[in-house]
Amino acid sequence: MDKIQQAKEQLKRYHQNHMLHLLEQLEEEEKQKLVEQINQIDWDQIMELYENTKREIEIKENKIEAIAYLDKEKLTKAQKEELNCLGEKIISNGEYAVVTMAGGQGTRLGHTGPKGTFKLDVYGKGKYLFEILVDNLKEANKKYNTIIPWYIMTSRENYQETVEFLEKNNYFGYPKEQVTIFKQSELPLIDTQGKLLISKEYRIKEASDGNGGTYSSLRESGALADMKEKGIKWVFIGGVDNVLLKMADVTLLGMAIQKQVQIASKSVVKANPHEKVGVFCKMNGHPKVIEYAELPEKMAEEIDKNGELKYGESHIMCNLYTIDAIEKISKEPLMYHSAFKKNTYIDEKKREIIPEKENSYKFESFIFDAFEFFDDIAILRGKREDDFAPVKNKEGVDSPKTAKELYEKYWKRQTK
Repeated sequence: MDKIQQAKEQLKRYHQNHMLHLLEQLEEEEKQKLVEQINQIDWDQIMELYENTKREIEIKENKIEAIAYLDKEKLTKAQKEELNCLGEKIISNGEYAVVTMAGGQGTRLGHTGPKGTFKLDVYGKGKYLFEILVDNLKEANKKYNTIIPWYIMTSRENYQETVEFLEKNNYFGYPKEQVTIFKQSELPLIDTQGKLLISKEYRIKEASDGNGGTYSSLRESGALADMKEKGIKWVFIGGVDNVLLKMADVTLLGMAIQKQVQIASKSVVKANPHEKVGVFCKMNGHPKVIEYAELPEKMAEEIDKNGELKYGESHIMCNLYTIDAIEKISKEPLMYHSAFKKNTYIDEKKREIIPEKENSYKFESFIFDAFEFFDDIAILRGKREDDFAPVKNKEGVDSPKTAKELYEKYWKRQTK
């Protein structure tokens, strides 16, 4: 069966008649591109995800417990030195790599372009988010006499712009041969009738499959194989938009080694019981991050014997893994969450349709859903003013204004 026939069979089987009509009208080159895309889709997966959008979410009886953590501030000098020594050894030996999730656009900030190319107005002249991350890596390289391999995950949408931006800025002085830029995997968008959406370019519309797609994207892009070839044993994964992110925290790494766990994470205490953040807990005996909306109010307000919130450890996208843990997760299907969004599309007569309300589903997995594959996780409690200054909103909470303030105050304290 030739490729075009194969594509047509798939479209008939999965009731995508609108695409069959469109195929007939396309020029040869456009047709070939669309056919290739049709034949690469995991149709059973996308149809199962679509069917799941019609089901009521079952609220299962789950046993939720508080999770143990280590407070960095309360460690004695000797304890901290012991952990740091373990962590430093791994980094100095060249067994440590860093992954930055940079697939997002700066739309919410009113910025056109990849989020990492946003300039934060610090010290008058400003610094790009990518530049701030490079500063952090260069500092670690100098301290531990090494060069940490840096892997940057982009989306298909912002890959080219990211590469051009970093090239133009000479990677802010980071050795280019130690930087690997790869693309995140995507999933098709599907409407309420189970029909895939078509873009103006006559391609199936797709969107990044959430930060949980990082694991499989590392494997599929060859980045994971590259890490193994380099002898990497530990991998840090963080976002592009936290200007206080410590990508080489030897205390966190040392704690994970000492506790003999495969995954570790840094947390900060919730600002208040109802702050809209995911919090760490144990669910049915496994580590879990529970979304604020899923945590019953009574539990959110519960206090432990020390007078602190029982469920107060916020997930701040500051995660550490053994290379084996990433390999394991990359082969496991993660749970997908659906988001109902507004998306323009082309109909079978090549007309662009701009919907007035939400019309289609986007599917994404979350990075922390993988924690459940393990029996334990090591959590290091950091401090908000030292570890967490995200740039997410144009104004108000987690905005450039708040991030600038936290960043400048932090570095002022370091130089005292």
